[in-house]
Amino acid sequence: MKRFVCAIEYMGQGYQGWQSQKNARTVQSQVELALAKVANENITVHCAGRTDSGVHSFGQVIHFDTVVSRESFAWVRGVNSYLPRDIRFRWCAETANDFHARYSAVARKYTYFIYNNHVRSAIFDGRLTWIPFTLDQNLMRDASTCWLGNNDFAAFQAKGCQSKTSKRTIFEIKVERKRDIITITVEANSFLQKMVRNLVGTLIEIGAKRKKIDWAEFVLKSRDRSFAGATAPSDGLYLSQVKYPDKFGLPFDEHSFVNYFIEGL
Repeated sequence: MKRFVCAIEYMGQGYQGWQSQKNARTVQSQVELALAKVANENITVHCAGRTDSGVHSFGQVIHFDTVVSRESFAWVRGVNSYLPRDIRFRWCAETANDFHARYSAVARKYTYFIYNNHVRSAIFDGRLTWIPFTLDQNLMRDASTCWLGNNDFAAFQAKGCQSKTSKRTIFEIKVERKRDIITITVEANSFLQKMVRNLVGTLIEIGAKRKKIDWAEFVLKSRDRSFAGATAPSDGLYLSQVKYPDKFGLPFDEHSFVNYFIEGL
């Protein structure tokens, strides 16, 4: 039995999230169907992060086990030939049997893109979140610093979140602007359901000057979801990177999509 690790990118608009569900079109179900055709056997995949409905990824990582022997690129080329156009394998490699896409991860990174212009974009629609009123990214950046470190993020978790604890450690938050694109990047050990979208929704209130900077800390300490901003739309959210210990030697090109996209503006 061999174990393979793969990186996947996808646009989430047409899917009810990552995880397989009865009577729902999901990313996982499409990936497993394509893998089954290439391997000629049923294959179950395990992912690093179960993205919600409408959320995208250019850094999702999965692993699967199979007795089938294929060259790494043969998996990529074969599976991509059976996948819908909005899902693609980026690379695939054989890995150690103790590797696990979810449990071996040491950090996850989400990137949220906002198109801040008074006119909605036809090109960015469904790919970036459109905010027509002016946002001050400096206020948003200053407000976000209080969330760094190990904190209880109960105020930012979705109702019905099944996590055993609402404590998480945020390693880094970046708020950057280039022309009309605001990019919010959050790296943490793991995330609660809709946590990033609720953090962004809170920053939007501050960036719009409807709330003051210290409101971000007040919401955090309240541990009450009703005090936070509205959940930001899924359009602009991407699972952008998953980090693993160096011993696994995975072929990551950090921020490749972000750099390509932002530097081209």
